[in-house]
Amino acid sequence: MKTVLITGAGGYIGCRLVDYLQNKGYKIKALDRFFFGKERLQSILKNSQVEVIEEDIRFFDPEILKDVDVVIDLAALSNDPAGELDPVKTWSINYLGRFRVATLAKPMGVKRYVFPSSCSVYGFQEGVVSENSPVNPLTTYAKANYKAEVDIKRLADKNYCVVILRFATVYGYSPRMRFDLAINGMVRGFFKNGKIPILRDGTQYRPFVHVMDVCKAIHLAMEADDEKVNGEVFNVGSNEQNVQIFELAQRVANAIGVEFNYEWYGLPDHRSYRVNFSKIKEVLNFHPDYTIEDGAREVYEALKSGKLDPDDPATITVEWYKRLISEGVMV
Repeated sequence: MKTVLITGAGGYIGCRLVDYLQNKGYKIKALDRFFFGKERLQSILKNSQVEVIEEDIRFFDPEILKDVDVVIDLAALSNDPAGELDPVKTWSINYLGRFRVATLAKPMGVKRYVFPSSCSVYGFQEGVVSENSPVNPLTTYAKANYKAEVDIKRLADKNYCVVILRFATVYGYSPRMRFDLAINGMVRGFFKNGKIPILRDGTQYRPFVHVMDVCKAIHLAMEADDEKVNGEVFNVGSNEQNVQIFELAQRVANAIGVEFNYEWYGLPDHRSYRVNFSKIKEVLNFHPDYTIEDGAREVYEALKSGKLDPDDPATITVEWYKRLISEGVMV
């Protein structure tokens, strides 16, 4: 049985990934500081195949990496607004912290390190970008991700397989829910206010991927032959889910069966990019199992049933971090 260390295991993707990989038969070490609470994560905390480690990637004892086969390094301040709260802190976690994990893992005998990055490194681009396109990171979050990509990739050799995954914008239900992601936020906006909030001016393109398809892609990257993935970068998503924001809002409304009422918010968004996902399809045979409509309906049903609380303050990442900082929590 392989042992997998998942950092950021209590996060939006992390808690879904813990369950996904545990169900595949892996032994899991779940490392997180659990800033967003533990009460939502009982399936993780009560699972005998999951070792819960309440630690910080910047400071943990390297012995935690002993007997680990694969590291999935999800721990990060997880979006652009949160990254701008304290840029120095963002660099210390998203770049230095994860570079530390990757560097420590190698001499500890870890065989594979998977680095979850973001398609936000493409910033603003004309046309369709691929893994070979120039990047244009516009925010602290994107710049720290790209710097980590570059330096961690240099650690790869025949005994240490490094894989870089650039995720599209993620959507779908998670016990550690995020309503600051486009599709999830649109569903919440209609549920609460009868309107879909749309970030101006609506023409910007984004690629999208369901959280469970992210888990599927990570699993494929974990198990692929070294010669296919070592030192490689893969965009994670599908060509069919490159969508302009205004069209996205219309599709969300149609999916959940509501009238398309909307309101504008924010300043015009200068991040716009369409992404080619052919490489992961061809090399790893990755095909998404979920559509945008599937994700919208899933979140809407969770709200209607009470499974999700639309007013849970922890579901808006930047606001929750502001609250933690005001309470004196050392992020």
